[in-house]
Formats: sequence, C-alpha cells, structure tokens
Amino acid sequence: MIIRKAETVDAAVIVSLLHQVLEVHAALRPDLFITGTTKYNEAEVAALLSDSSYRVFVADENGKILGYAVCIIKDESETNATYPHKTFYIDDICVDEGSRGKSVGQKLFLRAKEEAMALSCYNITLNVWAGNDGARAFYEKMGLSPKKTEMELIL
Repeated sequence: MIIRKAETVDAAVIVSLLHQVLEVHAALRPDLFITGTTKYNEAEVAALLSDSSYRVFVADENGKILGYAVCIIKDESETNATYPHKTFYIDDICVDEGSRGKSVGQKLFLRAKEEAMALSCYNITLNVWAGNDGARAFYEKMGLSPKKTEMELIL
C-alpha cells in the first residue's frame, strides 16, 4: 500500500467513502446529518485537488483506494491575544469499512503529519463528534489531545 496525493480520477471513490463518513455522523446526530448524502460531490472533490490550501491523500493498494485524508492548511492571523501560526486541519479521514484494522488510517495520518511538518505548521487539529469513541481513541493513539471543547444546548 502507498499513500499518495489524490488525483482527479480518485474523486468518485472518495465520494463513495464520504458516504461512509456521513452515515457514521448521521447515526450519532440524526438531528443534524442527512442520511444518504455527502459533504462534497465529485466536482467539489475535484476542485479541492487543485486548491493550494488543501492536501488530499489516498491509501492505494494496487489501484484500489482503501481510504483518504482531506486536510486544509489554515493561516491563523495574529490577534491582540494570539500569535500568528499555520495550522494543518484534518477535515476528514476515512478508511473503507472492509479495510479497517490494516493500519490504513495510521498511514494516512502519518502522511498528513509529514506534510504538516514539511509546511512548518505549528500544529495539527481536527474535530471529533461526541459519541464517536472509535475515532477519538484512534486520534489519541496518534498523539492528539483535546485542545478545547465545543458545547451546545439544543433548543
């Protein structure tokens, strides 16, 4: 298996994996996520691939895409209370249901980390939905720890 930058030809497979991610989120928060949809369509994924603020990686095993990582480079501006810095935000990591347990997610994360370091980013950030205990455990295994907690009151 190799981890490589995604190409336009990978967009359809990425969208199919996006369905898997959406269904996990819809099961956790059916009040927010619409089952049967995706965050991006094929054209939007293809556009991300040519956007210099994005890095999209795929895990490719003999031409079969086992997973992907969509990452965004964010320049955090200086404020009166914070220093300017560059953040490498992981928007999504997904491993195909049939390929879990084969270190695909770990390899995708390590490739993202390598890219973040090459870009001299200060940190890697991401969001994990409450109740997604498997994802949280995975990210903690990768060395991440909570930065802040977003809270809500549903009205």
